[in-house]
Amino acid sequence: MSAHLVLAAGTDLIEPINTEGKLVLAALLGIGVIVALIIGARLHPFLALTSGALVVGLTARIGLDGPIGERFEASIASFTTGFGSTAAGVGILIALGAMFGKLLADSGGADQIVDTIIGHAPPRALPWAMAVVGAIIGLPMFFEIGLVLLMPVIYLVARRSGQSLITIGIPALAGLSAMHGLVPPHPGPLTAIDYLGADLGTTLALGVAVAIPTVIIAGPVFGLVGRYVTVEVPHRFESTEEEDASGRPSFAITLASVLLPVFLMMGKALADIFIDDETAPLRSALDVIGTPLIALLIAVVVGMFTLGHGMGRDGVAKSIESSLPGVAGILLIVAAGGGFKQSLVDTGIGTLVAEKVADSNVSVLVLAWFVAVLIRLATGSATVATVTASGLLAPLTAQLSSGEVSLMVLAIGAGSVFFSHVNDAGFWLVKEYFGMTVGQTFKTWSAMETLLSVSGLAFVMVLNAFI
Repeated sequence: MSAHLVLAAGTDLIEPINTEGKLVLAALLGIGVIVALIIGARLHPFLALTSGALVVGLTARIGLDGPIGERFEASIASFTTGFGSTAAGVGILIALGAMFGKLLADSGGADQIVDTIIGHAPPRALPWAMAVVGAIIGLPMFFEIGLVLLMPVIYLVARRSGQSLITIGIPALAGLSAMHGLVPPHPGPLTAIDYLGADLGTTLALGVAVAIPTVIIAGPVFGLVGRYVTVEVPHRFESTEEEDASGRPSFAITLASVLLPVFLMMGKALADIFIDDETAPLRSALDVIGTPLIALLIAVVVGMFTLGHGMGRDGVAKSIESSLPGVAGILLIVAAGGGFKQSLVDTGIGTLVAEKVADSNVSVLVLAWFVAVLIRLATGSATVATVTASGLLAPLTAQLSSGEVSLMVLAIGAGSVFFSHVNDAGFWLVKEYFGMTVGQTFKTWSAMETLLSVSGLAFVMVLNAFI
């Protein structure tokens, strides 16, 4: 089925601020500056991202009315807005996740999880086990939260098993990312379901059917690339104390502590779906404690007692205090990545790209995927890609069956995770946590995201043949 796009009335889009040529030039120059400064000049990513954002802002505003000073101020405002919102959102979550991760490591809880996993899974099955763990953790969580919670476990499984960090880590990342794009009640798919009027139950069932083979291909199978990409396991979450195995929290307590924020956020997502009355006491309570910041804060506080039971008050305080210096650089880089993304978003290039490709005679599902891909590449945000593509393509759903609308949601979700690169804060988060170079991050993380996206579309098209 092919379709002609008519923009949805009331769709909240950022209008392009300049001509198509200047906006495309701005995006290409900004990305080029970042790559050149990091790889060629070996400049710190924070400075490179800041410079790239200013290049985008100034280039996109060439020829506009008003003095150069105002255009420069507008460019700075875009960057600082994105920097601030990312630091306030993702940055706080990274800090809380680092605290929880250090508690998990210092208490011996991470060792307990690792010993249990290794003890019950043969070495060849470890990547598959990590894919399952990543998918479970990632179901209700934003990618960044799941990553910071999983990193201590990824490090220790790789170190204890003697396998490549990439071979162990890529499957977990694939599980996290697939849930982010494909399976409700994650916020991304839920937004697309709402915009397109898809059936939740159908989308959930089809999303799981697409996610399982997609994670297998992009996770354990692609993770074999770890044989060819050598990365040392960082020592960021290693315990600073001599550990007494008898003082470890039990596996059940450790697992309950790790899954606590998962359940809290899952509870909020399910309450939003099944409790229509927004003033109902249960929904109000779950809306509060299921907010990512509150859920992780509760997890840290609870973890101080459950995980830190055998550490003593001083040991817990020392663990919390020592958790932040190691992620300070990550916080700055991720926030700068958010600033660069906002600089692109504010130019309106995402809207321009979507409008240009949407007026075409191609399959609705391929079109939905392609629009999301281009917006993802232009803005670096899976959420922006999902929301914008869903809003733009919403008028097409009148021509589709219920099952096809659900597949359209999944096609957009698959496109929204395509080829993470330098304008994506997640790119820098993965790079820093895995201790990789920019080139290695492209070969592993970016390639995995691309494979996940393309595989997701392929399985959507397979299901479409039967629906």
